Amino acid sequence: MIDRATVDRIMDAAQIVDVVSDFVTLRKAGVNYKGLCPFHDDRTPSFVVSPSKGLCKCFACGKGGNAVHFIMEHEQLSYPDALRYLARKYNIEIKERELTEEEKQAQDERESMFVVNEWACQFFQDQLYNTVDGRAIGMTYFRSRGFRDDIIKKFQLGYSPSQRDACAREAKAKGYKEEFLLSTGLCYKRDNGQLQDRFFGRVIFPVHTLSGKVVAFGGRVLDAATKGVNVKYQNSPESAIYSKKKELYGLFLAKQAIVRHDLCFLVEGYTDVISMHQMGVENVVSSSGTALTTEQIRMIHRFTENITVLYDGDAAGIKASERGIDMLLAEGMNVKLLLLPDGDDPDSFARKHNATEYQAYLNGHQVDFIKYKTDLLLHEAQGDPIKLSRLISSIVHTISVIPDEITRSVYTRETATMLNMEERMLVAAISKEMAQAKEEKQKQRENERNRKNAQLPSSGQAHSSLDQD
Repeated sequence: MIDRATVDRIMDAAQIVDVVSDFVTLRKAGVNYKGLCPFHDDRTPSFVVSPSKGLCKCFACGKGGNAVHFIMEHEQLSYPDALRYLARKYNIEIKERELTEEEKQAQDERESMFVVNEWACQFFQDQLYNTVDGRAIGMTYFRSRGFRDDIIKKFQLGYSPSQRDACAREAKAKGYKEEFLLSTGLCYKRDNGQLQDRFFGRVIFPVHTLSGKVVAFGGRVLDAATKGVNVKYQNSPESAIYSKKKELYGLFLAKQAIVRHDLCFLVEGYTDVISMHQMGVENVVSSSGTALTTEQIRMIHRFTENITVLYDGDAAGIKASERGIDMLLAEGMNVKLLLLPDGDDPDSFARKHNATEYQAYLNGHQVDFIKYKTDLLLHEAQGDPIKLSRLISSIVHTISVIPDEITRSVYTRETATMLNMEERMLVAAISKEMAQAKEEKQKQRENERNRKNAQLPSSGQAHSSLDQD
């Protein structure tokens, strides 16, 4: 239990603007602050924070409250755990009695899974630094990639022993339950019922939530003979605490730099993020090699409207960047692209250049998406009327998803010039595309309303006491 005096100290220290700013980019708005709501799809700032009242509230979805309520909702924590979170943030000591075994067993599944993941992260780091194999295999691999010791520690990189049940045996010896080793995906059961580590013989990349909790792991398989030429990755499976489409590798370490530079670099893999940090570029996140999702874009949008997409300078990288453009634009992001020289990715490119050269290349080779896409598709069309028609349709669709009318108009005019065609024709085609998209969304909303009407009504939520000033 946390005593009343300690609770009062935490509440006094927890400034609402400071707490919310860890997760939402806030702009001054009179006596209050405003930002995009982290609890729903918010394209125009509707989340208001009042320093004088110590409260926050979204005037669209209604969620809010004081600093503790915000942390409870955002991090899905209980009231006591939200207090502990804030106590850690403000370096306030909490003295509590040791939990009994019965109380430990009563902890909810999510909390237990986070506890197991945190232990596993420490286990993998201990194996990397303090075992013969960890130093000879894991550390040798990281250093072969050019990672400095401070960067290895910063990202909490680790090593999982080659014994197939080393992590499982150690975890059980420490008293962690088998059910949570399975539910987190750290282990799985073989056909004979034996527990086996998912990441045995791999170097480990922990994945953190926005608040810094270890939510999952990525493991790169290594070949003992060649010290790691196989690039196959094993990732934690989806679980009660981990949804791959909602997480971005490196965001916890990048969020402050993203706000400071008002720009986010988006790359593909773990090592791309780490290499860019080593080059002094910290405002970078990774989609972890998967297709970009709307949830991931909205997380970035909390901190900036500007994003530069870096992908490998090969055909696959070019196509990957093209696929994500429309999604980024539809969420109101300002998008630029940066394609590295053919055959390079952000990691390999970093190993060929020093920090000054690397940053100069990033600053000097960003291109606007519309010019990039039009140039690329014009090159593919090569004067073929059929291909040119498809090019125009593709460009029309891309421009049509831009939510801001002025931005959409500017791109329409520039594209008409680049394609050497009348602007009015593009305007008409874009309007038609937008009308079709609007009709489709309306049908989806009607179907959703019909589905909800068929269900019993849910109880209403209590409103926050914060009113607009």
